[in-house]
Amino acid sequence: MKILFATYPMAFHTPGGGEIQLLAYKHALERKGIKVDLMNLWEPKFLDYDVVHFFSCMGGSVHFCNFIKKLGLPLVISSSLWMTPETKHLYPSDEIRSQLSLADVVVTNSELESDALSEVLSLPREIFSAVYNGVDDIFFEDKPDPSIFRKKFEFTDDFILNVANIEPRKNQLNLVKAMTAFPDKKLVLIGHIRNQDYYDEVMSLKNSHQVHYVGPLEHHSEMLRSAYQACELFCLPSTLETPGLAALEARAQDVKLVVTSEGSTKEYFSENAFYCDFDSVEDILNKISRCLNSEKVLNDNEKVYNWPSATNSLVDIYRKLKRD
Repeated sequence: MKILFATYPMAFHTPGGGEIQLLAYKHALERKGIKVDLMNLWEPKFLDYDVVHFFSCMGGSVHFCNFIKKLGLPLVISSSLWMTPETKHLYPSDEIRSQLSLADVVVTNSELESDALSEVLSLPREIFSAVYNGVDDIFFEDKPDPSIFRKKFEFTDDFILNVANIEPRKNQLNLVKAMTAFPDKKLVLIGHIRNQDYYDEVMSLKNSHQVHYVGPLEHHSEMLRSAYQACELFCLPSTLETPGLAALEARAQDVKLVVTSEGSTKEYFSENAFYCDFDSVEDILNKISRCLNSEKVLNDNEKVYNWPSATNSLVDIYRKLKRD
């Protein structure tokens, strides 16, 4: 079976969770004996493939998806999108609906995401299929010494960790504001700057001396895992998450977690995380305070899997489409 992966042209300029997911799918599927190619724009050879899998609902993607269907090829679309009746107006919902209606299967990151998109976009629930996000094996297997990260970046203080692109959706601004309640602690930010104006606003806050931005770290690096081990807790108070790959990595590393309540986070972490209202600085600081005084270890109630386990259901989707 041969699968072609495609996404919008700018996706890997500042790669985030969606791009990590795409590459993790490829690696996990190839371990199962499935041939997966990343689309070569100059020599796509679409008709050589059994299934085309497109990642994202970025504006303009409908045209690519329509072309694939005109070729008569099975089309899978990964939505990675959290849309509610209250937030529908923030998206080009008509275009997204047109794009997803072309798919033989829309792959979501949770049953909650499937339910929400089906309802909001008035699309048949049966075209949606949840494939849970996964975590690379190394995050379960290797928990390096915290001193590796601390020595590299000369950290001696206790700190809270946020691993995410710096942009409004990740809500670092409210997180920094909440940190004023913990003057003896630092906040460490790891990730690409996707929005320079937003980063500048974050760093202009009066307590920005608490904030240490160390830039992006290579995803599979020992340094990133050491940062997880060195922090007191991981906080991802985004405006939405489905559920956030960095949060899954943190849990695989047995890190305590504060995460947004908006999205599919509760389907993944069950009662083993603290869920905050992203729009309330007061609630973010309250949940951080409670989390600091708790013990939350990884347990069987959570949907925190490695990628080979997580992608078993994706293989079933491809095989059914190939038979059909």
